Amino acid sequence: MDKSKFIAVAGNIGSGKTTLTRMLSDHYSWEPHFEVVASNPYLSDFYSDMNRWSLQLQVFFLSKRFQAHQMIVKSQISAIQDRSIYEDAHIFARALKEGGQMDARDYENYFELYSTMTQFLTPPDLVVYVKRSVPCLKERIKERGRTFEQSIPTEYLQLLERCYEEWIAEYDLGKVLIVNADDLDFKNTSADFSYICDKIESSLKADQRLVHC
Repeated sequence: MDKSKFIAVAGNIGSGKTTLTRMLSDHYSWEPHFEVVASNPYLSDFYSDMNRWSLQLQVFFLSKRFQAHQMIVKSQISAIQDRSIYEDAHIFARALKEGGQMDARDYENYFELYSTMTQFLTPPDLVVYVKRSVPCLKERIKERGRTFEQSIPTEYLQLLERCYEEWIAEYDLGKVLIVNADDLDFKNTSADFSYICDKIESSLKADQRLVHC
């Protein structure tokens, strides 16, 4: 890879995208941009009352993700982002609308703002979608023990999964690598991590838009 790259790591809650982002950053010396969780003032309230806090949460994420995306493009240094701005709208805001936690008026207002903002962004060179089944996600969420995540309904994870599948199928802004991760332990198994690295390098060089591994 002889020029700067912009990689976005996508994935459902508990998929391992943050761990993979950190590992890839260390491996390739890419500048990491992580999702704002610990300092997010809305996240705990959101999981307690999704209807009340859905719009505020999504606007917060949209703002932070837009800032990070702009910073990455302007820096001209290879960087990797933990979850993309596109997921905010096409996955999470959409799921909230479909699940009844965000009303249609708020969603339309939010999506218009998102559409206006993304017109000014250069898309990533590659989106790496870390795909795991819902039972696997639930087990991983339980293991990492974040209190505010333990009450996430299975139905919500299933809805997010469907939104991810439809978004990835329609994504046409750049290349996509789908990592089927149920049987991979890239955190603890070097061979699994090397396998993903090889696929990322091949995807960046390949002509095809979509690659599965």
